[in-house]
Amino acid sequence: MVARIFIDGAAGTTGLEIRERLAGRSELELVRLSDAERKDAGARKAALNAADLVILCLPDDAAREAVTMIVTPKVRVIDASTAHRVAPGWVFGFPELETDGYERLAAATRVTNPGCYSTGFLAAVRPLVRAGTIPDDYPYSVNAVSGYSGGGKSMIAEFEDKDAPDYTRTVVRSYALTLAHKHIPEMTERGGLKHPPVFSPSVGRYYRGMLVDVPLQLWAMKGEPKPAEFHAAPDDGMWVDSKAMLEALRQKRVIIDARPEERFSGFIEPLDKVAGHIPGSVNAPFEDNLDMRGNFLKAEDLRAQYESLLRGAPPREVIHMCGSGVTACHNLLALEIAGLSGGKLYVGSWSEWITDPSRPIVKRTERKTS
Repeated sequence: MVARIFIDGAAGTTGLEIRERLAGRSELELVRLSDAERKDAGARKAALNAADLVILCLPDDAAREAVTMIVTPKVRVIDASTAHRVAPGWVFGFPELETDGYERLAAATRVTNPGCYSTGFLAAVRPLVRAGTIPDDYPYSVNAVSGYSGGGKSMIAEFEDKDAPDYTRTVVRSYALTLAHKHIPEMTERGGLKHPPVFSPSVGRYYRGMLVDVPLQLWAMKGEPKPAEFHAAPDDGMWVDSKAMLEALRQKRVIIDARPEERFSGFIEPLDKVAGHIPGSVNAPFEDNLDMRGNFLKAEDLRAQYESLLRGAPPREVIHMCGSGVTACHNLLALEIAGLSGGKLYVGSWSEWITDPSRPIVKRTERKTS
């Protein structure tokens, strides 16, 4: 059975990326509107009610309006805006935060996608609050820096378009200094806190990526824990940088790229400025790890799938990449399930690789035929 998906706001930065990630999925049918139809309320309402799943990639007010236009009970909605993040009747799309999160998400007809900053904050704070390790009434603060792509087309132009009226050469700047950032309500409510945190966000001169810090005062915690009890020690052996990638090319090591085939081949590139892939790398789109219901394949099937790509190389010597170091982690998790542990992540991935014109790239000249 093919599920019909309508992305309302598909022309924006978020909508374009979601559409690219869903492209090529044979079990999904994307409902598309022309430029004229997107501005036609009747055409939009028809598309909203004809879909099995609607993904809203709109400003807050427009997202609220779109929800009121949906009258068909079977339509399920995922809202990427902040409009419904603390609204009654909406399930917060971060199931790991609560013990019954997955069950609630599976049964939901209305899901609100968590914000980027709040995802980092909640991932750090909510498990500790829930366990009683840190108090729910403490005046928390959170410091964060994000790449400029998160600000959409206007902020991308601010950092990239020298002809833009607000073009800036700054390396990093703070913003939202009025203590009213739109992610604060979800940080407070979804974190189970009695007081909103003091949030100090910044934007840096890089396209994508985020660092979120939550300082914790040890004197405010149960049992006066030591710093080591809260520190996760990163394993530097789990990732590589561009210098290591050049050495891997020289050694002809296996490099697996998790991007969709069309993007890997270089026929389309909706996100980065240069299309193609690293010479000698092989393509393993992360969607291929999943069955028709969106669950991981069985371990034995994943193992057979990846063993053909590893070409006899030990899993620990294989490097995984994608567009920006995110979906490659999906492949790494699939390998864990398959019992092929230990692969390394090229954190910067394609977005970093193409920043140096001296690094080799390649494109296919012909499309694959089925």
